[in-house]
Amino acid sequence: MSGPGICCGFRLENAERAPTWALMPPDNPAAPDKPTPPMWATLRRFMIYLWPKDAPALRARVVVAMLAVLASKAITLIMPFAYKGVIDRMAPGMQAGALIAIALVCAYAGARFGGVLFDNLRNVAFERVGQEATRRLAEHVFIHLHRLSLRFHLNRKTGAVTKVIERGTKSIDTMLYFLLFNIAPTIIELTAVCVIFFVKFGPGMVAATLAMVVVYIWFTRMVTEWRNQLRRDMVDLDTDAMAHAVDSLLNFETVKYFSAEEREARRYSDAMTRYARAAVKSENSLAALNIGQALITNLMMAGAMGYTVWGWSKGQFTTGDVVLVNTLLAQLFRPLDMLGMVYRTIRQGLIDMEAMFGLIDTPAEIVDAPGAQSLHIRAGEVQFQDVRFGYDPDREILHGLSLSIPAGHTLAIVGPTGAGKSTIARLLYRFYDVQGGRITIDGQDIAQVSQDSLRAQIGIVPQDMVLFNDTIAYNIAYGREGAGQAEIEAAARGAAIHDFIVSLPKGYQTRVGERGLKLSGGEKQRVAIARTLLKDPPILILDEATSALDSRTEASIQQVLRDMVQMRTTIIVAHRLSTVVDADEIIVLEQGRIAERGTHAALVARGGLYAQMWAQQAQERESDDADDAAEPIDA
Repeated sequence: MSGPGICCGFRLENAERAPTWALMPPDNPAAPDKPTPPMWATLRRFMIYLWPKDAPALRARVVVAMLAVLASKAITLIMPFAYKGVIDRMAPGMQAGALIAIALVCAYAGARFGGVLFDNLRNVAFERVGQEATRRLAEHVFIHLHRLSLRFHLNRKTGAVTKVIERGTKSIDTMLYFLLFNIAPTIIELTAVCVIFFVKFGPGMVAATLAMVVVYIWFTRMVTEWRNQLRRDMVDLDTDAMAHAVDSLLNFETVKYFSAEEREARRYSDAMTRYARAAVKSENSLAALNIGQALITNLMMAGAMGYTVWGWSKGQFTTGDVVLVNTLLAQLFRPLDMLGMVYRTIRQGLIDMEAMFGLIDTPAEIVDAPGAQSLHIRAGEVQFQDVRFGYDPDREILHGLSLSIPAGHTLAIVGPTGAGKSTIARLLYRFYDVQGGRITIDGQDIAQVSQDSLRAQIGIVPQDMVLFNDTIAYNIAYGREGAGQAEIEAAARGAAIHDFIVSLPKGYQTRVGERGLKLSGGEKQRVAIARTLLKDPPILILDEATSALDSRTEASIQQVLRDMVQMRTTIIVAHRLSTVVDADEIIVLEQGRIAERGTHAALVARGGLYAQMWAQQAQERESDDADDAAEPIDA
């Protein structure tokens, strides 16, 4: 007869029959050329979330939970003796002990209830600890991801990174339960069973029990190591399928542009087919593990039961002793039956967590200098002094660039694609560090001031404005935390979008959809302008802010931008030269060097590269106007 379940807080009454996906999170594979991280090294990093120094209340909960574990285990070990007493009292010639037998039955039932009671009290006490550990680690990873460089985020796969974080955080709660409420209680119970066997049945029974446990653990480890590779292959393909799906959904417009729905479906189907094949191999290998484990435990059960029956026939043991051995071993086998799953879960959890710790350990490319001070804007003069930069060490983009933007002036940067125009904006924001020279604001080297203070003083209206999937009010208010509704509406008026917003059924509470796709290009740009107006920065960057708009929308937004640059130091990165004719100075970049500089009139009069670009774009504008005039007018 089997004893009560003493597994972890997941209440898996038939753990050996449950599919592995219901028992544990899938593992995140280590790189083929990278050895599995040492278990204790990962556990040490993990334990600080279990035993936080700044949360004594959580530590107290851990202590209470462990006391509940000990109480539950003590009751579990008492139950077989109550069961033995009942059987002995029911033996022939013991009828006078019926009342005692009934009392023992009641004690047995009470002990079973007590075991369940303390298990659930343990879960109640520990639940907050597990959730808090998960929250702290997830927040740590999330904050660190935002601190990583632009280079990391340009190279990452969003789906793959999300999957790593999801698996890692899920592993915490699972591992906490298994380590504290399965492995530790099993060790306690094994020790107690060996002591009982030694006292009642001699050292031979103890030796056989320990030998069975050793063989069981060895077999479980060997087979599980073989299964780990199968699971790594499966999870590699699972991650690849998820990355395909997320990438396809994020770019669904492009998919529709090229009528590529079936193509994307085939790609996803191929990825899922490869995953399904690997999953079948992995899940089928579980049968070999379960069969081997069952063979070892049942051989031990048969041997121990046979020995006690033989002793009963010789008068050495009572009938109750036979039941005692059966019950003790059944209770011991219950957590041992889960040992394979527990070992896999802990091993795979360590791999999952190591992948997440790998994200935490990814060094930030751009860090504040030691003792970095806040940037203090006095006037807003920006200077690039002999700046050299390249995204790759062997390919320099900017070759000794030097320029100066007096406070309150507007500098326009134009040039062919790939000349390095947008790179200048990224360097000013310090998304990358220069490889030579320096950039200063009011004489302060931006590499020596804190990044937060630097970016707080700069506003940008980018070419591709992506909005949060939230309300219009939220997206505008993102420019300055804590802004009130009146300030939001004032910024919207400054961007000439307030009237449009209030005409919507939900007004400022209208949701803009994924990446702002419910708004037109012009509407998104106006929201971006309103957000920057709300920030009210002394330095402004307009990075191709109107290049994706039609001519009519661009013309309406240009006046808003002209008002916006007043009294600000402004850098305009532009492709359309008509948007920069009013700039105080225009520089023409060619292959990372300044080819020409001056005002619009001076550059046109010079007849150089700028004049050629102006003439070409003027011709294109005339052609567009002629096409518009040739269109038939609807009656």
